[in-house]
Amino acid sequence: MRPDKNSIDYSIYVITDPFRSRGRSSERIIQMAVAGGATIVQYRDKRGLSTRSMIEEAAAILNITRTAGLPLIINDRLDIALAMDAEGIHLGQEDLPIPTARKYLNDEKIIGVSVRSVEEALQAISEGADYLAVSGVFPSTTKLDVGKPLGVERIKQICSVSTIPVVGIGGISVANAGTVIQSGGSGVAVISSVTSAVDPAAAVRSLKLAIRSARVTR
Repeated sequence: MRPDKNSIDYSIYVITDPFRSRGRSSERIIQMAVAGGATIVQYRDKRGLSTRSMIEEAAAILNITRTAGLPLIINDRLDIALAMDAEGIHLGQEDLPIPTARKYLNDEKIIGVSVRSVEEALQAISEGADYLAVSGVFPSTTKLDVGKPLGVERIKQICSVSTIPVVGIGGISVANAGTVIQSGGSGVAVISSVTSAVDPAAAVRSLKLAIRSARVTR
């Protein structure tokens, strides 16, 4: 079942990372994360696999997300997103410009963008982004190329001007996920706290409880 772009739940955005998956496949990690309540999934693999291998992996994950009615976003690779007919693509500041990606992706497809400032956020919104990922909010052992942690104040600043969903990424854990929500975020994007967990399903359930509690008190 293909999800409706306009009703995406960004609460728990799980991103794959084979380097931190305890030897388990990305397919297995996502299977467990979805069982725990993940609401959106991104296929991200920086091992330098061949395009054919990445398509095969993405296809296995897409089978899980489609069955669950969740969107699958492809990190960076427009060709793979198109080949898989995935729900969308996620772009960094050094990746394809949003207007270029949109030429190949119809309006039903999702384009997410990593941002670190209000200026980058406003530009992404004006160019047609569907969601923003503020990166990175807290100190992280996964995303080492994003510079000094931005903190929740940056989430607040970006949320105050954003007309589209905003998620926080970078060092997200059960202990701090709630602060992202209380700062106006629509959800949290997580890598290590789920992919490295002994039980990814339980890790997602714990995040879900933290987010639910934060929304009650927001």
